[in-house]
Amino acid sequence: FAFYTMAILDILKKKKISEVKEGKKIKVPKAKKQSVSRVQAVKKSIKHKDQSWGVLKPPHITEKATELTAKNQYVFKVDSHANKIEIKKALEALYSVNVLSVRIINVSRKRKKLGKTKGWKKGYKKAIIKIKKGQSIEVLPR
Repeated sequence: FAFYTMAILDILKKKKISEVKEGKKIKVPKAKKQSVSRVQAVKKSIKHKDQSWGVLKPPHITEKATELTAKNQYVFKVDSHANKIEIKKALEALYSVNVLSVRIINVSRKRKKLGKTKGWKKGYKKAIIKIKKGQSIEVLPR
C-alpha cells in the first residue's frame, strides 16, 4: 500500500517515477496522453503475486461434502465476488491439483429471530470443485 501511495505522490509532483521494491529498480514507461493514464501505467508495470488467498475461504465441511470427496469433489466457501476462473486458478496454485470443473452456489441470507430481536444470518458463496482422478486435497488432517 505504501508503495502505491509513494508512486501516486510522485505522479502528482510530475517527477520521473522509479521506485525501488525488494532491491530491484522498477521503471515505469511514460503513459500515452489519451489512452492510458500514469496511474494505470504504474499498476501494469508492477507484477503482482498470485493473491489466491483472498479468493478461497475455509472448506465447507458437512456430511454431504464429506461424501463428495469419494467422487473427487470438494466444497469450499469462496469470496462473494469470485468467479469460476479465479477459483480454479487459486485452487491449482495452492493445492497443486488439476481442476476439471467448478460449480458455484450462492447461499442466500436467512431471516433469524432471537426473542424480540429480528435480524439476518449472512449469506455466502460456495464452490464445488471436481479434481482429476487420483489427486486429493487434504481438507481435514487425519
